[in-house]
Amino acid sequence: MRILTVGAGAVGGFFGARLATAGQDVSFLVRPGRAKALEARGLRVAGQGEELHLTPKLVTAGAAGGPYDLVLLSVKATALHTALADIEPAVGPDTAVVPLLNGVAHLRTLVARLGAGAVLGGVAKVVTTLKDDGDILRMAPPAVILTGELDARPSARVDAIRGALAEAGIDSPASEDIVAAMWHKWVFISALVALTCLMRGTVGEVNAVPGGAALATALISETAAVAEAAGHPVPEAELAFTTSTLTSPGSPLTPSLYRDLVAGAPTEADHVLTDLTLRARALGVATPLLDLAALQLRVHEHRLAAGRP
Repeated sequence: MRILTVGAGAVGGFFGARLATAGQDVSFLVRPGRAKALEARGLRVAGQGEELHLTPKLVTAGAAGGPYDLVLLSVKATALHTALADIEPAVGPDTAVVPLLNGVAHLRTLVARLGAGAVLGGVAKVVTTLKDDGDILRMAPPAVILTGELDARPSARVDAIRGALAEAGIDSPASEDIVAAMWHKWVFISALVALTCLMRGTVGEVNAVPGGAALATALISETAAVAEAAGHPVPEAELAFTTSTLTSPGSPLTPSLYRDLVAGAPTEADHVLTDLTLRARALGVATPLLDLAALQLRVHEHRLAAGRP
């Protein structure tokens, strides 16, 4: 399978490295700065008993080649429009594009730009970060990609993609409704983002003080209520996992959006939180805590836009 991984950061770099190591024909579409670092050091993944080091096949905007069988779109939402312009020449009539972004708003953008036939749903479950030296650190066990047709029908291309992922040690269980799965991941990540960004701390630090666990459960209730009103109720087992994760004492867990916030960088706040609160308003669901978190992040983005990090 000929695969283009758009981005070689913590998510795309990890999954792309796994696929390339397993023998798939993987190219990484990267910016010049990242390309220079990868050419000098290679693509390295470490952590959780894993050590990968490869010389990646790199392509840049305007020279992506194609068409590819599979495009893994692993950029941040803030870079989506630029990435779309870069990958259009790489998408042919039989190309499948699997986005690994949080939320669901990007689906409309992708379908409008690339056509409904090219776009699958996608969910990534992995805990990785990009270190200062450009290496990828894997911090927890999950290595999962869920994918499926947006209309939930069975398809041979989804089966082929899942097979390639499995051969690379990437779990890819069948998903009966990938859009629902994307909503369920959104419930988890938006509650985690709101919790850590409001409290400016890790999950463990928030839960170390009185009221921390109660705040976590209240945020989960709000996010889950929006999903249910949208027609995608979260299964009890997933809600239990989310609650356990976000109320875990001593947990060092933070989302990448929180790490961008404390670093004074732009965030995906509009894509993750603002979009969810707007949908909540349209559905008549009250989300006062999520509204507060979204407002705080909008202030952060306003400061950046004004040149005041």
